[in-house]
Amino acid sequence: MTTLRQLEYLVTVVDTGSFTRAAELLHVTQPALSHQVRALERSVGGTLLERLPRAVRLTPMGRAVLPHARAALADAERLQTAARLAAGLDCGELELATVYSVSLGILPPVLRAWRRQHPQVRIRLREYRHNDELRAAMAAGQADVAVGTPPPDWEGPIRELGVEEFVLALPAEDEMTDRRTVPLAELAQRSWVHYAPGNGLAELVDGVCAEVGFRPRAAVRTEQTAAAPLLAAAGLGPALVPANIVPPGFDGLVRRPEPPVRRPLVAYTRTRPDPLTAAFVDLLARQACLLPPHVSALLGA
Repeated sequence: MTTLRQLEYLVTVVDTGSFTRAAELLHVTQPALSHQVRALERSVGGTLLERLPRAVRLTPMGRAVLPHARAALADAERLQTAARLAAGLDCGELELATVYSVSLGILPPVLRAWRRQHPQVRIRLREYRHNDELRAAMAAGQADVAVGTPPPDWEGPIRELGVEEFVLALPAEDEMTDRRTVPLAELAQRSWVHYAPGNGLAELVDGVCAEVGFRPRAAVRTEQTAAAPLLAAAGLGPALVPANIVPPGFDGLVRRPEPPVRRPLVAYTRTRPDPLTAAFVDLLARQACLLPPHVSALLGA
């Protein structure tokens, strides 16, 4: 039978790249470590590690098993934490994962409200460039709850948060000043403020522009979601951004694109959430502001 200790040994060997270093970290002898790894391999029915002269390498089966091993260890640690929190929600740690744009536009007021209600609960925030990376991290046990777009083929609980709207950011003197909506096709000949490759918003922008018949030409690409509306206001080109990241006091134009660009947002967990995580998700569902009032005013809504 597979044990948590065997999974811990496997993960440590992989992370250190060496049986010798792993044994030192785990405070066991190298023969004992090797014995437990071989026992794990017998349990799963195949070789997990290829022993090379100066390193170890995961086999295909090992690569398949490793994420589940990490998730099992993380769940075991959270089980212990949940047991310690059984008396209430006034202490502990919540591990939260999301994509860059959500951590910037939606989470700050939610976390402010959470801190007021649960000042002794620590928050560990993990941020990812793409929703695919977020889903993989969540499946690997890297967080208690993830906030992003609906993950495909997810078997755990999912809580709908609403629909996020995207807007066009433009310089204040742009010719679209008198328009409340801007057809994306009319911007086909412009150079755009775009997102860096690997950022999930780059894929979104390319996709919505392709639907109206063009590929956006990048004047500049940014890794920082918060920079996109500011660069657009500075005149580098139009930017398509989540409405909730447009800062108060924004000195550019904000217009709705035509066709509208929207995406659903959810919170999801691997299993039924513990009381601490459930309380956070409930607060998130109540407090998440997908279209801030100052952006609504800029749009004339």
